[in-house]
Amino acid sequence: MTPTLVRHQPSHAGPTPRVNPCARARDWSEIQERMLVPLHEAVYERLDVGPATRLLGLGCGSGLALLRAASRGATVTGVDAGCPERLALARQRLLPDEPGTRARATIRIVEGAPRDTAGAASPAYTVVTAFEPIGCRPGDADVLGELLAAATPLAARGAPVVLTGWGPPERCATSAVLRVATKLADPLRGTGSWRPALRDDLEEVAQRAGLKPDGSGRVACPFGYADVASAVRGLLSTGLFDAAVTATDQAQVDKEIREALHPYRWQDGTVWMPNVFRYLIARVP
Repeated sequence: MTPTLVRHQPSHAGPTPRVNPCARARDWSEIQERMLVPLHEAVYERLDVGPATRLLGLGCGSGLALLRAASRGATVTGVDAGCPERLALARQRLLPDEPGTRARATIRIVEGAPRDTAGAASPAYTVVTAFEPIGCRPGDADVLGELLAAATPLAARGAPVVLTGWGPPERCATSAVLRVATKLADPLRGTGSWRPALRDDLEEVAQRAGLKPDGSGRVACPFGYADVASAVRGLLSTGLFDAAVTATDQAQVDKEIREALHPYRWQDGTVWMPNVFRYLIARVP
């Protein structure tokens, strides 16, 4: 994969431009999103996702988790209101507009809210997933709670709802790099910089949403990159450094991320950071 050249603008007087949160959608889909595949697969295996499954993916982004569920035979619907660029990539992946390609009635991508996926004759969803991990960005638990409140009425009684989150910071090497976001974004604290995951993040969200916990698990999801440049691009694509870029500038953030990555760089130039992610399975009452 050919690296994308990024031209840094010279510093200037006046406010730093705000970061477009969707500008790095392709870096997310090509570099970062695959790091969570072990989490997706562990959940699908545990819930026996297959041809009998009607799955609703909340915050589906560029659609890799949906693609893997569809490959198991599931009927999938992805919904996202956050980033049109990522959704466009999801449509390219799952609904390619190519001559000779038949439309797949088992796949839908919807821009908007969960209610926008409902139809008069639509059967209830049998699995709901929220694969964007919480426990990293201030306010992310509240956002997930709102999504669940809108989605659970569309699910069958007893259907599993999957919540995911970052594991304990001491078991996530990437936490050391993400602390750069907090340090640099300190003047804008509360606007999106990283925070440490808390032990009961997922359980608290499920409780507030009226869901009944029914099992959990931890999955190793190492972040591996071909080189430091790819690591920087992948990490920036998460959006967790956007507040830091706004508070300082792109060049400063890039420099600090590279320095924080140094302990995880191997002799061949690759970058490897072991991480653990959590998932909680809760049931619709």
